[in-house]
Amino acid sequence: MSPVVVILLLLAGLSEAAGRILPLVSRRPGMSRTFTIGLLLPAGLVETAVFALWPLSAWTLAELVQSPLSSGGGLVWTPGLVAPLMLAGVLAFPLLGPLLHLLLFVGVGAGLAGPLAAATGLGWWAAAGCVAVAGVGLGVAVEGVRRLVVGISARRAPEAIA
Repeated sequence: MSPVVVILLLLAGLSEAAGRILPLVSRRPGMSRTFTIGLLLPAGLVETAVFALWPLSAWTLAELVQSPLSSGGGLVWTPGLVAPLMLAGVLAFPLLGPLLHLLLFVGVGAGLAGPLAAATGLGWWAAAGCVAVAGVGLGVAVEGVRRLVVGISARRAPEAIA
């Protein structure tokens, strides 16, 4: 992975995390900037890891669908494929709507399907299915971890003194 792609993935992960965290933080008065940044950085790294794993997961699913794959290097992010993900945070804001967020990921997934189809010899629709299943699987896994962390945090949160 080139340094440009790594930087773009980091920015996309921070954008996604900001789109998820900042609307929640803005509703809670008294949240310090330090605490908000403390939430934003780890969440951004998790989102970056999920974005980075998406092509690898799609490649792995394609291997399961078609057993003897070409001995290519697999599917990797390119700056052109990852750049639209930097809009994910903007589209994740509740006022702009989850539908726009979903449409962005469908567009990026469709962009990944072409290179996956070319690298594996699968048809475009089969590659798109692998990309979709990988994206949904990663999304469900991350959402499960988010809910677990929120559940654990809610139990440990000290009660505010009125």
